[in-house]
Amino acid sequence: MGESIKTSVTDPSQYSPLALAYLGDAVYELIVRERVLAEGNRQVNKLHKESTKYVNAAAQAELIMRIEDKLTDEERAIYKRGRNAKAHAAPKNQDAVAYHKSTGFEALVGWLYLRNDMDRIMELIGERE
Repeated sequence: MGESIKTSVTDPSQYSPLALAYLGDAVYELIVRERVLAEGNRQVNKLHKESTKYVNAAAQAELIMRIEDKLTDEERAIYKRGRNAKAHAAPKNQDAVAYHKSTGFEALVGWLYLRNDMDRIMELIGERE
């Protein structure tokens, strides 16, 4: 995927955990959509249905639980900052614990993206299978 879009902040850790999660959500969804599309051209509603199996709080919480022991200390700290961030409220159809874990996962993805570490993102997301 190449380098990330440059930002004015040189240290991604200077962003709030929710800002990192905001970016990480988009990055993760793009990767999932790309993978789903690579499986074959289909109707858009079928592509969306397949993508949402992976891009939701429960699936992302499950993924982070599987990979948490593979995180470096620095990555774990970013994940925990995102997980513990005070979001306004979890969506009504989501479990609050899963929502916080998925927010931590998204913060980690956003942080890695801003560090131009797509290889690490792909390594961690590869654990999805």
